[in-house]
Amino acid sequence: MRKFLAATVAASAGLLIGAGTIPAAAAAHGGHASGYTPPPIDWGTCTRPSLQARNAECGFLVVPLDYAKPNGTKIKIAVSRIKHKSSDAQYQGVMLTNPGGPGGSGLGLPVIGESVPNGAGDLYDWIGFDPRGVGSSVPALSCDTEYFGYNRPYFVPVNRKLEKTWRAKAAGYAKKCDKAGGALLDHVKTTDSVADMESLRKALGAKQINYYGFSYGTYLGQVYATLHPERIRRAVFDGVVDPTRVWYDANLDQDVQFDKNMDVYFGWIAKYDSVYHLGKTGKAVEAKYYATLQALRKTPAAGKIGPDEWNDIFVSAGYYVYGWQDVADAFAAWVNDRDPSLLLANYAEPGGVAADNNYAMYLATQCTDVKWPQNWSKWQRDNWKIYAKHPFMTWNNAWYNAPCLNWGAKPGKPVQISGKKAPGILLIAETNDAATPFTGALEVRKRFGKSVLIEGVGGTTHSGSLSGIACTDDTIATYLATGVLPKRVPGNRSDKRCAPVPQPDPTAAAALRADVAGKQPARPVPSVGRPALVK
Repeated sequence: MRKFLAATVAASAGLLIGAGTIPAAAAAHGGHASGYTPPPIDWGTCTRPSLQARNAECGFLVVPLDYAKPNGTKIKIAVSRIKHKSSDAQYQGVMLTNPGGPGGSGLGLPVIGESVPNGAGDLYDWIGFDPRGVGSSVPALSCDTEYFGYNRPYFVPVNRKLEKTWRAKAAGYAKKCDKAGGALLDHVKTTDSVADMESLRKALGAKQINYYGFSYGTYLGQVYATLHPERIRRAVFDGVVDPTRVWYDANLDQDVQFDKNMDVYFGWIAKYDSVYHLGKTGKAVEAKYYATLQALRKTPAAGKIGPDEWNDIFVSAGYYVYGWQDVADAFAAWVNDRDPSLLLANYAEPGGVAADNNYAMYLATQCTDVKWPQNWSKWQRDNWKIYAKHPFMTWNNAWYNAPCLNWGAKPGKPVQISGKKAPGILLIAETNDAATPFTGALEVRKRFGKSVLIEGVGGTTHSGSLSGIACTDDTIATYLATGVLPKRVPGNRSDKRCAPVPQPDPTAAAALRADVAGKQPARPVPSVGRPALVK
């Protein structure tokens, strides 16, 4: 529904040329689940220009749909590789990556290797992949390409009719996914993707993997490191998921922090009232935001941007500082000049299979990783309670996840995360990360006793590493080059404190603004538990 989703979808389109079909040998291969050995990857040419420009290779990893039945149905995982540029003597091995979601395409993610300072990224083969069901992997799930659009029912169920409408809408989407997904829906848990990572390790001929995960990708890494600690060499977890809160509780945690982050954002707009003319205090800007939202319930901007779309546009500002100016420009253009063009540009209505795949696979994984509350009265109580103090996106988030109430596939039990046998891992989080609140990073630091946590002090950006902050990025480079982590300090706190990704200055010269924009991470936007499609 908005530009961040559109950017992710665009990044996942057109990925493979010349990759082989499923080899006949794969179907004949036997053995139990943990002993599955995949056939070699038939590497071919990538179609994406960013990968072609780096001489990347693309192909398919063949794996069982159900690892308990290795002789049964096979599926294909789309994989990309950018090889190391170092000498063989300096080579550090393969670096698997994941951008988050779940449901995010990671095929284009290996380009982040060149963003690691001091040439440390050149020491690795950077590996991207679309998790099962996602993007260019086969099959890829799509349920209803028209599910999201303009003029949806008001998110906040202020009357029984709205509540019934949204419950029916969410249940209908779940039913369509059940029909479209078939057997796939029973095999898209995080543990299934972990098994695919093990198959990928084998196919690459690596005794161990290195790993760089963003957002949900940090949970994927936690599960892998718990189940296969001897296979992890070095790992970076940026935007750290709390394993004790997956997934219903994690979304409630988000609602609180996103609301707090919007106070920060509205205060930033007020600081630059000479630019935006929306109020001289954060409270004044906030009041204008909510007054506009209510007005849009009666008369949508351009006949398309109603209260839900309005809220969706602003959620991105709770995630990252990168797009603050774009959202504020759209806010000001509408409120001051009744110009809807920037709202429409920021909303970027999704459509088509790729956009729906992103959302469908988010649900397919989260709805089956764990059992969600099936009593609607609990959802009512919890969300109304939070909404009373933190209204910004509480019901937006609730309805985004509501298909889990009617999901067709059976849920599993979450892995009990333990890092006792894992090596030292580098954790990264900003203090006010809303998508993966900072408490999650502290929890993982406790569980992974050799890990070290970098805190972007006071920041509100989610998964913002490799954005040009020397304190953070140089630490990553040192770790990837040498394996050396900062010293771990006593107590329940971060081990190294760095500046966060900086807030933009809308009064800066255009050249400076372009330079700052150029330092944004060259990767799909990471996310976890995303409400309303900022993925």
